[in-house]
Amino acid sequence: MLDIKWIRENAGALDAALGNRGAEPAAAELIRIDEERRQHVQKLQDMQARRNAASKEIGAAMGRKDLETADKLKAEVAELKSALQAAEEEARVLDTQLEDALAAIPNIPLDDVPVGTDEADNVVERTVGEKPGWNHAALEHFDIGEALGQMDFETASRLSGSRFVVLRSQLARLERALGQFMLDLHTSEHGYTEVQPPLLVRDEVAFGTGQLPKFADDLFHTTDGRWLIPTAEVSLTNLVREEILEHEQLPLRFTALTPCFRLEAGAAGRDTRGMLRQHQFNKVELVSITDADTSGDELERMTSCAEEVLKRLGLHYRVMALCTGDMGFAARKTYDLEVWLPGQGAYREISSCSVCGDFQARRMQSRYRRAGEKGVQFAHTLNGSGVAVGRALIAVMENYLNEDGSVTVPDALLPYMGGLTRIERGD
Repeated sequence: MLDIKWIRENAGALDAALGNRGAEPAAAELIRIDEERRQHVQKLQDMQARRNAASKEIGAAMGRKDLETADKLKAEVAELKSALQAAEEEARVLDTQLEDALAAIPNIPLDDVPVGTDEADNVVERTVGEKPGWNHAALEHFDIGEALGQMDFETASRLSGSRFVVLRSQLARLERALGQFMLDLHTSEHGYTEVQPPLLVRDEVAFGTGQLPKFADDLFHTTDGRWLIPTAEVSLTNLVREEILEHEQLPLRFTALTPCFRLEAGAAGRDTRGMLRQHQFNKVELVSITDADTSGDELERMTSCAEEVLKRLGLHYRVMALCTGDMGFAARKTYDLEVWLPGQGAYREISSCSVCGDFQARRMQSRYRRAGEKGVQFAHTLNGSGVAVGRALIAVMENYLNEDGSVTVPDALLPYMGGLTRIERGD
């Protein structure tokens, strides 16, 4: 959420930033709502001041035995009391109106974010590794998995409908190995603290990271009013909600391997075959809580942590700087890691790392205090995939495919596979 004071002082900058994001200007309407609210607050304060003054005048009139004046003042106080009740309710309405309007405004991109409309305007930052050089034909992951008899979309559809999968046997173990490998890497070498967070959260938690209200149609909602997390970012970032941290505690770095749940309401007809876009999938999430001075460096660090997963798996990928029109709602700057999938003959996103500035912290009321200073500042938050486990499984299957249809296990995963070096069709 943006600061209304900043908007009043930078109306042109806000509208320019929104235009770069492909959104309509909003500064004038926000300032109008805020001005109405401020005028009403002043009116409310004037009424409260007059009520307090009249109450004192009643005492003075009674002391003078001026009962007529006292009665008039009592009548005025009674009228003011009734008017104040109505004015306080109106103030709450205006506060809510402003908060709702601010909650719908996306974050402001950093100055070095490329300006563009959609993914076609994203910029390649670097390309790492080499595409596999084969003599045999590439296959998509679902063809590989179904031929192995270990990836079952038909049964999953009978159980749950479309966009689900049943993994069996060696492929199920390979998927588990990928998640364990990523967690071990991030906790033992990258300094992240492992967390097992709730998968169900309240409205205010989903609001805190920007999922609500804008993206409610993409979330699963339970009958008791909770939301299934679309990413562990929601739970991990809110670990510091409504807290004042000591500056010495920062940065805080959290990681979690969780199921994630997305309705994919806006993805009708996209990636309908296979595991690329599912309602339920596993992901290793990275979250950092920093101060205002170091959040930019933390984005570079977080991105390198996600890259290390792909490097150790021996996967070819590229790093993309997302343009203003392709960034997420809460992000100020985002890098996507796109892994090469030989079966598709295309790069596909496997991780997205974003710095959000104080946008989420304002929604969560998460702040920090520097030693020796009286005031507090809003924290800066970052999140990234470290990485999406299902998509990593797809990438391993397609990049390590052998001519006979088996899949070689990458060296980095061998300690997790119980001696298994190849995924082959069983009897």
